[in-house]
Amino acid sequence: MTYVVAVRAMCEFTARRGDLDLRFTPAPTSLEGMAGHVTVAGRRASGYESEIALTRTHRNLTVRGRADGYDPVANRLEEIKTHRGDLERMPANHRTLHWAQALVYGHLLCRARGLAELSVALVYFNVGSQKETVLTQLHTARELEVFFVDQCERFLDWAVQEEAHRAARNAALSALQFPHAQFRSGQRELAVSVYRAARDGKALMAQAPTGIGKTLATIFPLLKACAAQQIDRVFFLTAKTPGRALALDAIDTLHKSTAPLPLRTLELVARDKACEHPDKACNGESCPLARGFYDRLDAARSAALAVSRMDRAAVREAALAHDVCPYYLAQELARWADVVVGDYNYYYDSSAMLYAVTQINQWRVGVLVDEAHNLLDRARRMYTASLDQAALRLARKTAPLTLRKPLERLQREWNAVRRAQQASYQVYAEVPGKLLAAAQNLIGAVTDQLAEAPLSIDEAALRFFFDAMHFVALAEQFGEHSIFDITLTTDRHAPRDKSSCVLCVRNVIPAPFLAPRYAAARTTVLFSGTLTPHHFYRDTLGLAEDTQWLDVEGPFRAEQLRVRVAGNVSTRWRDRNRSLEPIVDLIAAQYLAKPGNYLGFLSSFEYLQQVVALMRERHPGLPVWAQEPRMDEAARDAFLARFRTANQGVGFAVLGGAFSEGVDLVGQQLIGAFIATLGLPQMNEVNEQMRRTMEARFGNGYEYMYLYPGLQKVVQAAGRVIRTEHDEGVVHLIDDRYRRSEVRRLLPRWWQVQ
Repeated sequence: MTYVVAVRAMCEFTARRGDLDLRFTPAPTSLEGMAGHVTVAGRRASGYESEIALTRTHRNLTVRGRADGYDPVANRLEEIKTHRGDLERMPANHRTLHWAQALVYGHLLCRARGLAELSVALVYFNVGSQKETVLTQLHTARELEVFFVDQCERFLDWAVQEEAHRAARNAALSALQFPHAQFRSGQRELAVSVYRAARDGKALMAQAPTGIGKTLATIFPLLKACAAQQIDRVFFLTAKTPGRALALDAIDTLHKSTAPLPLRTLELVARDKACEHPDKACNGESCPLARGFYDRLDAARSAALAVSRMDRAAVREAALAHDVCPYYLAQELARWADVVVGDYNYYYDSSAMLYAVTQINQWRVGVLVDEAHNLLDRARRMYTASLDQAALRLARKTAPLTLRKPLERLQREWNAVRRAQQASYQVYAEVPGKLLAAAQNLIGAVTDQLAEAPLSIDEAALRFFFDAMHFVALAEQFGEHSIFDITLTTDRHAPRDKSSCVLCVRNVIPAPFLAPRYAAARTTVLFSGTLTPHHFYRDTLGLAEDTQWLDVEGPFRAEQLRVRVAGNVSTRWRDRNRSLEPIVDLIAAQYLAKPGNYLGFLSSFEYLQQVVALMRERHPGLPVWAQEPRMDEAARDAFLARFRTANQGVGFAVLGGAFSEGVDLVGQQLIGAFIATLGLPQMNEVNEQMRRTMEARFGNGYEYMYLYPGLQKVVQAAGRVIRTEHDEGVVHLIDDRYRRSEVRRLLPRWWQVQ
């Protein structure tokens, strides 16, 4: 077996040493970097050679790359690196890596040209000042060869292990059998469709009800396809923590049924949950787990990869045993795992790590998107950016003097836009040119300032500057998929009239941002219990017209669930007060007829509190408990624990919140639900503008903005009642609009609505 590796990729694996250092150091853009290389080469004497293709095979490893430059008169090879600011502030591990690359290229050049010795130079080019700093070392050809062979041997040791793992993994996956004696109803159909999508290199949208085992029915066939389709990695992406747990448990089931199964599964968790020292900065001067991180990374990585399930606890154990940061160890392990389980943002965000390494390494990946109905709102947030003028004013108070002029310029342009605006909320065809130019100018000034003095800006001001960078990046990509709006606000810190405003580049249709992510994958499977109508999700999420669609018939029978419509009640805003008594009395009557555990869903916390208060007043003997705003994990667990005890009653929650989906209450733990709303998003100026944007793009703005998202929440909430083929229960849909045909056709086909 012959391995081929680029010089940079090999050195990044073998030569990184020293501290982890995540202090923000502004780097040149790719265009600035290319321009810097051209400038340096243009300053050299005639005969200077640029972009020299070099290659050599050591044992069964072929190393190749392009050396930046060679001066035959001075016999000097140059590795050119562009930078900003004071070179002394460059992290030491960067310099170590740069020298390793230069020395490898030095050997390749000596070998190719028959040179006995060579001057090897690092040329650091400051894109701001246009100045060069040249560091040189003189080496014999023998010294360079020894260094090259050492790097190759380090890489080969790991590459051989990895190739053996890959071969064993593919052999095991090819022979993998479904871990249960038989498939559940609908499960085989889903599994076959996933395998075919991977085989054909297509995307698949699959709607399948809870209870058939969607997680296992998607993971199993995609793993089976890994060997035949040469899929390198599987990414299982979720919106919430319970989804990650289900994926890890499904893979555990495969391990138990097939021993041994050489499959490495990694769980990625958010930085704030993995950080051991949240009070410290991510650099060796501040955090002990960042100090010497790369010196201990090899051992920590080997220890972590010794277990097949690298969940949060296992990664933490390996990290702390070797005194390295658990969060950044997990980031490194993503390069070596077979299955990565994590949040949507790891692949779909603008700076997504999994997407970046997929592109860099040219992996063939299979992507599974769990509970995919959540991706629309999540993606909108990823590609939305706002700037608050109050934050600008605070930043001006503490910013260095060098930033005073660009901040004042931005403030002037901001004030000009604010004064010209007549309404409290207004939409613009584009971001005003002068305002955008002022924001771009500020970012350039901040970048230069941080390059010269990284610690000169306090945390609050730095947060505003990062928000400004995100805002400008999206403003520069502004199009029909987004809207730009300005909302007038008040700011008690503002001078004179106390007025302020918020700028927002608001994404409405994330399709253009998500489409390249599907293109980068061999297959993407989006699955959920509610993806109806599928054209709505296909259009807004940017899936191709020929995306395959599967609607799996569930195992549930109509007689398991009684669905009743309270058609004499309106939960519209204007009718809220009149609706309270009918809702409360209906719930009490149902509970009296059949005591047990029920969930009641309302459209807002205010509405919920009104219903709960009246319930306690009119029916004091009926036990009730309610969701509170901003409940932490312990409070959420306590809310659900009430359903798992012998006690009976009604728990009230907000539709679309933490208890509307991902909650598994089987059997007598939950025997019914009351949904007193259609779940329609609030009709306000922002949503109305989003509706108009949808109307212009798809022709049915009301359905795309209000009706489809609302009914999706209703069906998800109702789905809490019937979780298995043996469950029975009742759902009360409380609103006269549930009688309408356009609403009824969006309800599950197996329901018999009374």
